[in-house]
Amino acid sequence: MTDAYHLAASRPWLIQRESLETILSVAERAGDPQALQTRLGRPLDNARSVTMRDGVAVIPVTGPVFRYANLFTAISGATSTQVLATDLQAALDNPYVRAVVLEFNTPGGEASGIGELSDTIHAARGRKPIVAYVGDLAASAGYWVASACDEVVIAETGMVGSIGVVMSYLDTSERDAKAGVRTLEIVSSQSPDKRLDPKTDEGRGKVQSIVDALAEVFVTAVARNRDVPVDTVLSDFGRGGVLLGAEAVKAGMADRIGSLEAVITELAGSASTPKRKTPMSNTNGQVTVSTTADLRNALAAGYTAEQITIASTDTAIAAARAEGEAAGRAAATDAAVTAERGRIARIQALARAGFDTELQAAVDSGATPEAFALTLLQAAQERGITLDAVRRDAPPAAAHARPGEQGGDTKVTSLSTSAIYARRQAGAVSAK
Repeated sequence: MTDAYHLAASRPWLIQRESLETILSVAERAGDPQALQTRLGRPLDNARSVTMRDGVAVIPVTGPVFRYANLFTAISGATSTQVLATDLQAALDNPYVRAVVLEFNTPGGEASGIGELSDTIHAARGRKPIVAYVGDLAASAGYWVASACDEVVIAETGMVGSIGVVMSYLDTSERDAKAGVRTLEIVSSQSPDKRLDPKTDEGRGKVQSIVDALAEVFVTAVARNRDVPVDTVLSDFGRGGVLLGAEAVKAGMADRIGSLEAVITELAGSASTPKRKTPMSNTNGQVTVSTTADLRNALAAGYTAEQITIASTDTAIAAARAEGEAAGRAAATDAAVTAERGRIARIQALARAGFDTELQAAVDSGATPEAFALTLLQAAQERGITLDAVRRDAPPAAAHARPGEQGGDTKVTSLSTSAIYARRQAGAVSAK
């Protein structure tokens, strides 16, 4: 069985040395991957936290970076490039997101998947502003990704760089010999390089060529992303080390000094609405909403009442518009919000325990209180619940009880939706 350490050590890494040593140390102590997962004592949490602020999506890039969410991402709340790419695409496709900020605090990670993510970000330039903010550290793989953004903003104490590739090899032969362990491998004769031995000059040379080739891809990508010659990256971008704040700006690794709050405020105020047309938006800064969810999203994205058009025939909106266009879109929007809140409040007043699914469906679908009352009655009948039981939140009566048995002779009388609603409002709905 391959142990956790060798799973980690066999991969090329774009990461700072201290962070790699921590990962390898934990992997070596844990033994096999399942033991490591058990020792952590917590489930793998792949959920991402993307914050929406005034139309700006802030996506964190924290901890070591891995291609997939796996046992190593659970060690220190690491980042998966697969999940990060999904979050980024969702932000780019969302018409209410005006700009994206990738907030970096990462020592780097494994090489797998980094180039693809960098290419994805670089190709997305021009759709919406994509800014990398480095408040602490964007090293190695982290800087590869950050360099692909439209702009790199760094704090005075932030650090970027560590451009290069590393592979580690743990020689356990002496330890194994003392323990009486001998490992024998038989490699197919046509594949002499399948098991390179870094302890030999030939094996080390071939491993070195792999590392150098990957580093060349890394350097070339950064040069493209930052629009500088490869020689500039090799000579001025830290030579494998990291540069601090103003020094990074001077070298061309970052564009300017700034704070996260300032970047978000700037993007929220100056970023235009999405250029790509969607059913919800147009090119003159206006947005049309047809549901309560659309309205909430538009307001959260920073659209003003004057920019929002309500696509609805709701009575409250019609009445507000009847008073004259002089009232403006702001009045119509306020009326829509008030009417929607009233509808939800009346539906919630009718709700009873055990009917949460019907309640949520009524709220989400825009159903009227009267329609919800009918739905509630029908659901109760299907479950064998009498109207008395609904009113008292009592357990359901037997659906087919015989006369004289518990629940027998219970009769449900159909009521009109208007009558049900009126009686519910008065607190006097009952079954005769």
